[in-house]
Amino acid sequence: MLSEKGKYASATENRRFVWAEIVWPLILEVNDVAFSLKQFQDKRDVICKEKNITIHVPSRGLVSLMQKGIIRKEGNIYSIHYKLIPYMRLKATCDYATAIHEVRLK
Repeated sequence: MLSEKGKYASATENRRFVWAEIVWPLILEVNDVAFSLKQFQDKRDVICKEKNITIHVPSRGLVSLMQKGIIRKEGNIYSIHYKLIPYMRLKATCDYATAIHEVRLK
């Protein structure tokens, strides 16, 4: 019998996917700490088509990233947490584990 993932495992998986496949690559592409909803949607559509998944997964993942404080939203503009800016400036890899660790540091 196949068991379904719990809602917390799914939420974490969605966050990891959105961060690794959409948000961080988008931040590096635009070379800015912020991106528009339109930029996110365009990137999301390309990735969803490549990976053959629905747009619902990335939508939930984006909201989840905001709840964790990794991304902030003001109007239609999303920005990364200020502690992640040095990674962007260095064009460094910043996986989800690094992002959540940096944001949670006091």
